[in-house]
Parts: sequence; C-alpha cells; structure tokens
Amino acid sequence: MGVQENGNTEMGLSVGAHNKYRRMDSQVTHDDGFDDDYDASRHSHQLERRRTTRRYVFACSVFASLNNVLLGYDVGVMSGAILFIQEDLKITEVQQEILVGILSVMSLLGSLGGGRTSDAIGRKWTMGLAAIVFQAGAAVMTLAPSFEVLMIGRILAGIGIGFGVMIAPVYIAEISPSVARGSLTSFPEIFINLGILLGYVSNYAFSGLPAHTNWRIMLAVGILPSVFIAFALCIIPESPRWLVLQNRVEEARDVLLKTNENEAEVEERLAEIELAAGIGNSGKHEEKAVWRELLNPAPALARMLITGFGIQCFQQITGIDATVYYSPEIFKAAGIVDNSKLLAATVAVGVTKTAFILTAILLIDKVGRKPLLYVSTVGMTVCLFSLGATLSFIGQGSVGVALAILSVCGNVAFFSVGIGPVCWVLTSEIFPLKVRAQASALGAVGNRVCSGFVAMSFLSLARAITVGGTFFIFSALSALSVAFVYKFVPETKGKSLEQIELLFQDGYELQGSEVQLGDVEHLVQKE
Repeated sequence: MGVQENGNTEMGLSVGAHNKYRRMDSQVTHDDGFDDDYDASRHSHQLERRRTTRRYVFACSVFASLNNVLLGYDVGVMSGAILFIQEDLKITEVQQEILVGILSVMSLLGSLGGGRTSDAIGRKWTMGLAAIVFQAGAAVMTLAPSFEVLMIGRILAGIGIGFGVMIAPVYIAEISPSVARGSLTSFPEIFINLGILLGYVSNYAFSGLPAHTNWRIMLAVGILPSVFIAFALCIIPESPRWLVLQNRVEEARDVLLKTNENEAEVEERLAEIELAAGIGNSGKHEEKAVWRELLNPAPALARMLITGFGIQCFQQITGIDATVYYSPEIFKAAGIVDNSKLLAATVAVGVTKTAFILTAILLIDKVGRKPLLYVSTVGMTVCLFSLGATLSFIGQGSVGVALAILSVCGNVAFFSVGIGPVCWVLTSEIFPLKVRAQASALGAVGNRVCSGFVAMSFLSLARAITVGGTFFIFSALSALSVAFVYKFVPETKGKSLEQIELLFQDGYELQGSEVQLGDVEHLVQKE
C-alpha cells in the first residue's frame, strides 16, 4: 500500500519500525532542524576562522615589511637631500655619486650576511637586527659634521637595509597560504614605494629650512619606522619552515594553525615542509653543505638560480634607481630649474609609483606573475625609449618637460605593476627550503650590486653620452628583460612552495616557459 509522508507518496513501501527506508524520510521530519543548526554553526565557525586567519597573516605581512619603508625612504629622501648636502658640505660630483651609490653596495653585504643570520637566529629576529643597524646609521648621518662621517652612516644604513630587504619576502612567503602568497609577498615592494613617496614629501616639506638643517631633518625622519618594528617583533611568529629546520615541529604546527584557513590541511602542509627540509632523512642542516650546494648546484637548482638572480639583476639594470635617485637631474635636463618645482615633480613620480604597486597587489594572484612581467617589461622599454628621445631630440621647453614627466611616471608605473614586486615574489618562492634564505640572499646581492653600479655611474655616464643617451641604454636592457622572462621565468601562481620546486625539474622547458593555466586551476582545487 502507498504511504504519504511530508507530501511525498511512495508506492509499495510500508514504514515499519525496522524498515531501512524509514530513516530517510523521518530524518527529514525529525532531524532537519538539528542538521540545519549544526551546518549553520559549522559554516559560521569556518567563516570566522577564515577572517581571523586572513587578518593575522595580513598583519604579519605588514609588520614584516616595515624595514622596506626604510629603504624606500632613503632612496626618495636622498634624491632631494643631496642638493642641500652638496650646498652645505661642498661635496664634488664624484663624492655625490659615491654617497648615493654606497648604500646599495653596502646593502649587498647585509644581504649576504642576512642569509646566514636568518638561518642561524631565525627570520623574525633578523628583521629586528636590520632595524637596529639602520637606526644607528640614520643617527650618524643626521649628526654628521663632514662627508667622511656621513659616509660611515650611509655604510651602516646600507648594511641594515640589506638585512631587511632580503628577509622580508622570504618570511612572508613562508607564512602565507598559497592562494594569497603573491599578493602578500608583494607587500615589501609596496612599502618601498610608500617609503619613496614619504621621502619625496619630506624633501618638499623641509626644503624651505636652512641648508645646514633641512637635510639633517630629512634623514632623521627615517628613524621613525624602526620604532614600530620593535613593536612588531612582539606580535609576529617565527616562520614555520625555519622552525621545522630547527626540529621545532610542534611550534611549527602551532604557527601553521594560525596561518592556514583549513585546519585539516595543517598536517598535510607540515608533512610537505618536513619532506622538503629532509627531516627524518638527513636530520641536520649544515651551513657548509648549503654553500657547497649553491656553488655546485644540481641542474634544477641551477635553473632556479638563473631565474632568481637574473630577474633581480634585470629589475635594477633597467635604471629604476637612476630614475628615482636622479629624477631632479632628469627634470633639470628637460628644462625645470627651480628646486621647489623639481621636488614637486618628484612627488608626482612617487604618487604614481605607489598607486600602481597597489594595482599589482590586486592582480598578481588573479592573472599570475608572468603576464604582469610581460606588461611591465614591454611598457618600461617603450617609456625609457620615449624619455631618451625626449631629452635627446625635443630639448627644453614646456613640451619637453611634459613628455619627460609623462615618460618618467610611465616608467615607474610599469615597473611597479610588474617587475618591481614580482621580482621579490619569485625569488622568495622558487628555491628549496633548505637553501631558500641564502639563495634569496644571492638574488638580493645581484639586485644591490646592479643598483649600486647604476647609482654610482649615472652622472658620469650622463656627462659622457648625455642623459638621453643613458636612457636609450636602459631601454635596450629592458628589451632584453622581455626575452629573459619568456625563456627562464615559470608561472608559479596557485602552487605551494613545495610544488614550485617541481617546475624546475626535468621537463622545465615545457612547464617553465608556458603559463600553465589548467595546471594552476587543478592545483588550486587540490589545495
């Protein structure tokens, strides 16, 4: 006989006490409310955990990036302060080049030391050491009575910046979930740009003071971000991957529970990290073995080093630091002569640079690293060529000034939307765990060497072949970077740090040179 229950008629089915079909229908009647409440509670808990985790990782990324404000501020403020230092201390053009460029040269020592230091004392405390060294350098520069003392301060500041610049992207990459790693690892570049903008604003704000005082105040303001870093160290955790290297697995699990949205994935992630670190196989991580591996790399690691070191060098040899450090000189060549107007024009450059880095943050985990690199390098090539042509053929005048400002702003915009942040993202995520800190340090060394070379040779090169001719060289180097990206840079969007290593194994040509969108989608779903 038919039985109707909850509006549904089932033919030939009796609803006996022991009938297996009773449970299906009666469950809807009696347990629906309980299940709905349970599901709603579970869903609410997951949403709350997701929000809490994202806020926590976001805060850690912000605090870890504070050291990069110091680098950006120094780059921005020195472009204007050097005008008044030259007037106050009567330094020569060669001394001016050395003063500007020594920061980058010394920061490479900090980067090299930072790799070993972060493996010894941890990523977190290396950031603290960076802030202390920079503070000492900034204080010496502020009180410097002569060029020689000013140089001592620049050397200390450079070493501190070198520590901070190499460790921040590594730390953020190691605590971030895969789906947001690109955006979060770009934070250091955002803070560099913010620092540059603050440096430009400081130049403009204090330029009206006497020449003996204004540049000292400009440099002294750079100490302030370091104060916040001391507070940050009390909040942020140590990198879980570094903790695993130290066999502190339980502490690593605690950090992963705070930084992963899905609790179920924590053990899986921990197992991947332990496997990558060699826990249970070799057991110990020896410094000498790391350097031996880097100096005599296996084919896969050699490909990683080419990619990481190469992209860092191309970021700088395309002339971004020359554009930022010497933007007043560039605008002078275009026809702006008043110091106040020069510094106002540099503020426009800083605003553009900062605005477009925010665009990169929004896009890097959606469109991927490689498309942004293509847009960036091609756009920079066009803008650098345009700037060279403007300064060489149009000359001074309102049209030349307008085109020069447009070309410089366009160059920094394309830099900020691609190679600026993506460079640091790539070098922090492509290397195996046990060599990541020191391999990233090598990349940072390449970056700082190229930055120092450009900063210390720009004025001399501009005198020899003109400012416009110098930018034609930068344009040609930028064109080469397009080919480098095509040949050597793989797409890493959506992959875990451990999965990225596989891109550089056999079959790299297929996996690395093409943007594997289907593979990325599969991996995102899997994770």
